[in-house]
Amino acid sequence: MRIPPFNPYIAVVIGVIAVSSSAVLVKLADSSPAPIIANYRLLFAVIIMAPYIFIKNRHEFRLIQKRDWVLCILAGIFLACHFILWFESLNYTSVASSVVLVTLQPIFAFLGTYLFFKERFSPGAVISMVIALLGSVIISWGDFQISGMALFGDILALLGAVTVTAYFLLGQNVRKRLSLMTYTFVVYGISSITLILYNIILQNPFFGYPADNWWAFLALAIIPTFFGHTLFNWAIKWVSTSTISMGIVFEPIGASILAYFILDEQITGSQWLGGTIVLSGLFLFIMSTSRKRKVTISQK
Repeated sequence: MRIPPFNPYIAVVIGVIAVSSSAVLVKLADSSPAPIIANYRLLFAVIIMAPYIFIKNRHEFRLIQKRDWVLCILAGIFLACHFILWFESLNYTSVASSVVLVTLQPIFAFLGTYLFFKERFSPGAVISMVIALLGSVIISWGDFQISGMALFGDILALLGAVTVTAYFLLGQNVRKRLSLMTYTFVVYGISSITLILYNIILQNPFFGYPADNWWAFLALAIIPTFFGHTLFNWAIKWVSTSTISMGIVFEPIGASILAYFILDEQITGSQWLGGTIVLSGLFLFIMSTSRKRKVTISQK
């Protein structure tokens, strides 16, 4: 029996609200190239984590095997690609379309486990995947009617979902042998180095951006990264993976609400229809692939 120090479902709710801010913060830093935004999000996160890692977890670095280093490097590269593609998509399409399409990641993850680990699908999972993908087609078709560049942004968001899936699949094995903080620090560090090299190749300047962009960089490193993903990773000890996935499905709703009030972004009819179908498909998919688990919550 596990007794968490406070209600893990509250942690999931806070995490959903935090990650919902990510796309809006990227839009607020629109004076900076997408690879620069991605670089500083991860670099600032690494800097914030460094004191804790080197005081508490530095002994773990000696335990990392050569094979795990290779997997961490690949995971870091794919994470960098994910942020480049997703952040770049926000330059062409709306927050609502981009976040809904990136949220298709659970489906790509299960497709990956089918291809590489021969995991089988139930009929319900297959039907729900078809429903979610149909919704993504409706969103993309509606955006194409607006402009070809909006469709290009949708494609980038879908590629962002594919690359973050590769990041998760590569890292899930290493996570069994390393603590969460150490693994995250290593992968974020490798991803940041990848982004620094990528920006050097593109000759993107590292400085000279407006002050509000720097605040957005720092907010990205703190709010969606630590108050979002870190809380999810903590809560997963107490609640099922499907509960976390269900929570993340609400990210597009939170992001769209924030975009409406902060960026004055309107949601089109095709985005409403397609987004509703995608989220319904994702709910059905997670329900059909989940395993129920009980949790005992401390009264303290």
